[in-house]
Amino acid sequence: MHGKLLNALGLLSKGHVVETDRSGLVAGYIGQTENKTDEKNKEALGGILFIDEAYSLFKGDDAGWDFGNDAVSILLKRMEDYRDDFVVIVAGYDRPMEELLESNEGLKSRFSTHIHFPDYSPKELLEIFKLFCKDNHYQVQAAALKLVQHILENEYQNRDETFGNGRLVRNLFESIKKNHAVRISKTLKSPSDKDLCAILPEDIQPLRQDPVKATKSNKTKLRSVK
Repeated sequence: MHGKLLNALGLLSKGHVVETDRSGLVAGYIGQTENKTDEKNKEALGGILFIDEAYSLFKGDDAGWDFGNDAVSILLKRMEDYRDDFVVIVAGYDRPMEELLESNEGLKSRFSTHIHFPDYSPKELLEIFKLFCKDNHYQVQAAALKLVQHILENEYQNRDETFGNGRLVRNLFESIKKNHAVRISKTLKSPSDKDLCAILPEDIQPLRQDPVKATKSNKTKLRSVK
């Protein structure tokens, strides 16, 4: 969407978005990372290269064996070479992203625009859960929805800098689906269509004692200056 906007403004020739992560840039052998990173840069030329979990390119000062630094060096060179028709956005958790930027002065100077996205509120998280249910044709009993709300509020109150946000809700939904399937298989020999779509409190109750251990997703995104 933003790529198309930049294209409409005449800032990018194509406006497409290419999404990647460390695995799309870094190879396992000497000499391969340059080719792999260059291929991804060429694919994104004229548009936006979006690198998710970009902090994984930096493994620390003692990781001399790691090729992530090679990818960063090549990326910086191409950002300079194609500065008039190439935008790079990197995303990740706040603290690791700060460490990545501090690891390379050229990288720090290039990414001068920082955008922090605040965590979703419990109310917003609940709306995301409802959307998952709607898209997957599940009906949630009112009592069950109250339990989901309680879990989300508890997770929000105890959140840290790696709070899961949308991924937390997705993992919670997947856990509830599994509980629902197990309950149906154990209690109903011939479930109706209504049974197969109904999420009940007993599908959620176990998760109150064993909170969802979701993968984290709150990100800080940084955009290169063209």
